[in-house]
Amino acid sequence: MKIIKIFLITILSSTMLLSCDVEDGKDLNGPSTESISSGLSRGELRETIGGILSDMRIQLGTQIDAQSVAGREYWRVSSSDPRWVADLLTGTLDNNTFYTTNPYAARYATIKNINLALEGLANTTEAFSAEEIAGIRGFANTIKAHELLMVLNQQYQNGIRVDVSNPDKLGPFLNYQDSLSAIFSLLTDAAADLSNAGSEFAFVLPSGFSITSDPASFLGFTNGLAARVEVYRGNYSSAKTLLENSFMDNNVGADLQKGVYFSFSLTGADIANPLFFGLNATVANVRLAHPSFVADAEAGDTRLGKVVFRETKNNDTGVLEPNPLVIKDENIGDLVGEHDVFIYKSNIDPVPVMKNEELILLYAEANHISDPVAAVAAIDVVRTAAGLPAYTGSTTPTDLVNEILKQKRYSLFAEGGHRWIDLRRFNKLGELPIDRTGDGTFEQFPTPANENK
Repeated sequence: MKIIKIFLITILSSTMLLSCDVEDGKDLNGPSTESISSGLSRGELRETIGGILSDMRIQLGTQIDAQSVAGREYWRVSSSDPRWVADLLTGTLDNNTFYTTNPYAARYATIKNINLALEGLANTTEAFSAEEIAGIRGFANTIKAHELLMVLNQQYQNGIRVDVSNPDKLGPFLNYQDSLSAIFSLLTDAAADLSNAGSEFAFVLPSGFSITSDPASFLGFTNGLAARVEVYRGNYSSAKTLLENSFMDNNVGADLQKGVYFSFSLTGADIANPLFFGLNATVANVRLAHPSFVADAEAGDTRLGKVVFRETKNNDTGVLEPNPLVIKDENIGDLVGEHDVFIYKSNIDPVPVMKNEELILLYAEANHISDPVAAVAAIDVVRTAAGLPAYTGSTTPTDLVNEILKQKRYSLFAEGGHRWIDLRRFNKLGELPIDRTGDGTFEQFPTPANENK
C-alpha cells in the first residue's frame, strides 16, 4: 500500500512509535488503496465510505479523555498507566507517547483514506452522475474538515498540515488561524457540492448519521461544523447565518440530543464504545468526575445525572455506603473521586459528533454581542431543558460569555473535550482548578516527535 510520509503509530499498539510514516487505516473495509486511487467503482465507494466512518472512531476515546482531563471535566485513572494523572494533570507532556501520538496518527490515517477516495473519484470510469460526484465530494470534504479540526483542537498554536494529498510533497504546517481558514474553505467547497448533489447519495450512511442521510440534510451538518469554526474564529455574523442553515432547532422543547453520532456494536469486526465504563470500577480503569462539576452546579440541574455517586453494598449490613476512590501520590498529594462519569450506559451507546444542544449554545455565542436578547433566548432553551429557571443575570458580553461557557460545561460534559477548547479560546485556562501541589494547565499538546516541521 502507498505510504504518506508524515508519521504514524500503529493502531495495534497504543504506545509503540514505529516511524515517520502514516500508514493506511483499516484498509477501507476491503478494497486496496491502489484499486481505489486508480478508479473508484460503485461497489468500492460503499466499502470506502464505511471504512472512512469506521476509522473516524479510532483513538476517539484517547482524544476525548486527554482533552477532558486537560479541561478538568474528569480524571481518567488507569492502574497500568499513571500518565493520565501525572503528565496530563501536571501539564508536563511527552511528545512521544500515546496521548500525543495516537489521536494525531489516527486522524491523519482517516484523512489519507479520504484523499485516496477523492483521487479515485477523479480517476473513475464508473458512470457516476454529476450529482452523485458532487455528493461524494461534499461528503468527503466535510469529514476531512472534521478530522483536521480534531487534530487542530489538540495542536492549537503548533499548527497542522492541511494539505497531505501528495505523499511525496506534503504541504507546510499552517498556523492556527490559517489552519482554521483552510478548514473553513474545505467546508465551503463541501457545501457548494452538496447544494448540487441532487436528492440522494450514491452510498448509504450508518444509523448515527440518520438525520443527514441525503445531501440536503447532510448540508445541515456541514454548516454546523462551519459554524463551529467561525465561532472559534470570532466571525459571529457568519456563524449565525450558518447555524440558521444547519440542523439547529432552537425552539423551546426541541430535541437537544438530535444530531450526528458515532455508532458502535459488538458484531463482526466492529468496535465497542471506548468511553463506557461500568459503575464503581476500580483503579484499573475509571473516569472520576471532577469534584467541581458537582460543586459548581445549580440546584435542580438535571445534567448532574451524567455522574453517579460511587457506592458499594456493605456485606454485613446490606446497606449501600459511599465508595470514594482515592488516587494516592505521596509526592504531590491525593485525588479523591466520589462520582463516576456515566453518560454512556452500555458499550454500544452512540457518541455525539455534533448535536443540537451544541448548535444552540454556539448560536447564543454568535449573538451575545450583537443581539443579547437572542443570546438569552438560546440560553434559556438549554436551561429550561435542564430543569433550570430562565437566565436573569447581566447581559453584558462578558457575563453572557460566562453563562454560555457554564451551560456548555454541563451540556457537553465529557463528550468531546469542549471545556478545555472553550476556556482556551477566552483565555480562561487559569480558572481551572489545581488539585495537587505541582499540578498545572496547558493549552496544547506537543507536535509528535517524529513529525518533521
